Amino acid sequence: MSRRYRMDAKSFAATTSAEAPPEDLARPLQALWWMRKGDWERAHATAQADGTHEGAWVHAHLHRVEGDLDNAAYWYGQAKKPVSKAPLDEEWTALVETLSA
Repeated sequence: MSRRYRMDAKSFAATTSAEAPPEDLARPLQALWWMRKGDWERAHATAQADGTHEGAWVHAHLHRVEGDLDNAAYWYGQAKKPVSKAPLDEEWTALVETLSA
């Protein structure tokens, strides 16, 4: 079972100095971790492997990062979230802080 990490986005981002995400981190947060680390492909594979609404929400964000807005809109729908218009860094921060709460 994945445990919840309670931390703000700045503290979470600081963990990316490590070689791998913190142990037992839920997949949606792992995907966000890999995204911040600069590995979009690994982030995408991790989000895609997660079947939760949270995973779909992160998956949507990743497609926004990629610039594939139609695909992002589909994944926002799967997550039952409105399509984000926020700057990408703000959305990443909101995702981390919501999913780690």
